[in-house]
Amino acid sequence: MRQPSAVKNVLLLKAGDAADSVRVSIGDYDRWFLQTIGLSGYRFDVVPVHKGAPLPTRADAYDAVMMTGSPLSVTALEPWMERAADFMVEAGERGTPVLGVCFGQQLLAHAYGGHVSRNPQGRETGSVQVTLTEAGRKDALFDGVPERFTAQATHEDIVSQVPEGAQVLASNANTAAQALAFRPKVRGVQFHPEAGVDTLRAVIEARREKLDQAAVARGATPGEHVRQLLAGLTPSPSGRQILLNFLERFS
Repeated sequence: MRQPSAVKNVLLLKAGDAADSVRVSIGDYDRWFLQTIGLSGYRFDVVPVHKGAPLPTRADAYDAVMMTGSPLSVTALEPWMERAADFMVEAGERGTPVLGVCFGQQLLAHAYGGHVSRNPQGRETGSVQVTLTEAGRKDALFDGVPERFTAQATHEDIVSQVPEGAQVLASNANTAAQALAFRPKVRGVQFHPEAGVDTLRAVIEARREKLDQAAVARGATPGEHVRQLLAGLTPSPSGRQILLNFLERFS
């Protein structure tokens, strides 16, 4: 077992690679977490599970486990996803705090018996408004967070069926399950608390062509949707608060 220490050891499961242009300008998914949380008081072990990197035998040596987002989809399961899901579930059952972000939440939902599917309302991208449920307002993950707050989002898939026993902590008009409590110390968020305005700007620019094509297919003027997304980017200070709440209140 880990000895008490002023530094918390965090296992960060990297579940994919950001687009080349995003990695060059902002950094990859793991760097988003490290930059937003900071390295004062935390030590991160980054394991690229999507590349087949071996997982620890158990999570007992860590104060917390987190999983990043991914361009891959739980609707197209791969063996590494199943291994990572089993690892996170076992960690949570043994009392290690677990947080899944975006793809990470979806993988947890799948592991606990829920269902993940493509969002019929389309991709949610940009700075969005998220509202806490009654359960969310009482949950330690959202201590000090306003009932309605700004978050950065970029996803096509959603948890379309919440697992039995899980609670919805936050939602909005696009995505009913913006945050979930799976077990006493296992949480998931669909939005990206680790991402800031610069990150979303880079993501939108990397997907400019696809975002524009989808919008034009829905009747938008070419270029209009992307301009609106970029103009609507707004700081999301609650993101860092949520991550620190997870690391400090659950471990």
